[in-house]
Amino acid sequence: MTFTLTRRALMAAATATLALGAPAMAEDMAVDSIHFLIPGGAGGGWDGTARGTGEALTKAGLVGTASFENMSGGGGGKAIGYLIENADSNHGTLMVNSTPIVIRSLTGVFPHNFRDLTMVAGTIGDYAAIVVGKDSPINSMSDLIAAYKADPRGTAIGGGSVPGGMDHLVAAMVMKAAGENPTEVKYIPYDAGGMAMAALLSGEIKALSTGFSEAIDLANAGEVKIIGVTADDRVPAYADAMTMKEQGIDASFVNWRGFFGAPGLPEERKAAYQAAIAKMYDTPEWEEVRARNGWVNIHNSGEDFEKFLEGQEEVIKSLMQELGFL
Repeated sequence: MTFTLTRRALMAAATATLALGAPAMAEDMAVDSIHFLIPGGAGGGWDGTARGTGEALTKAGLVGTASFENMSGGGGGKAIGYLIENADSNHGTLMVNSTPIVIRSLTGVFPHNFRDLTMVAGTIGDYAAIVVGKDSPINSMSDLIAAYKADPRGTAIGGGSVPGGMDHLVAAMVMKAAGENPTEVKYIPYDAGGMAMAALLSGEIKALSTGFSEAIDLANAGEVKIIGVTADDRVPAYADAMTMKEQGIDASFVNWRGFFGAPGLPEERKAAYQAAIAKMYDTPEWEEVRARNGWVNIHNSGEDFEKFLEGQEEVIKSLMQELGFL
């Protein structure tokens, strides 16, 4: 069985809407500062995306200063609730989020969804990866599947998101594509990628489902082995990582990430943020950050971002129904 949520699927909604024309940008409006609100702990994909974007914007001179705040809790729900409840005092804040904001609202865990926020811009896509510790006897997806068959309950897969969340969904998708029952896989959640990686290195879990960009730094440092990535082709940022498809597992996935403002964000402020992000893509500072992390550029802004998210909602809902999560 094939499970695919590829760059093509992600871009489909954006491509259709881009033809309608993007909203006018505030070309002459400078952004003095941005406070990035990160809904999870340090070391996760949200953390890396916010800090990487802030780095590129400030180094390129598009934003004066950037500050960062990690606010863990509720699989991202705490930060979303905070931004909504304190909207008037957070016009200088952008919150990073991604596929989980769709997943958690579909499952009814969040009382809010992306429509309750100001949709500023989608920025990147990040592939998913399955990794193991550097000293693990597991060296490939076939080794992991064999270990799982031999001891299903002893072969736990961890992730930096709640049960039914992004990392769990990817692990289940990959295991089902490999012929296993995705609802029987033992998944252990942690608060963001940093804690999940610590659990892997301590031997608490056998494998970790995580963002590819999060895995690259640890793999380069020799701490982990990337045994499978959900890209269609090998990614230059870490070309040694085999794709799932190369290993006979017909599954691909890319997780979008983007930025949201508080509800009621003034139009001129939103336009300034959108203009800065749009200009960022043409800078060498952004290309350095993007290439380092193995990200895919997926840029859509304002109404285009909203239509893109509506399309993602339908795709994710269908995938979750196939995997038995809805």
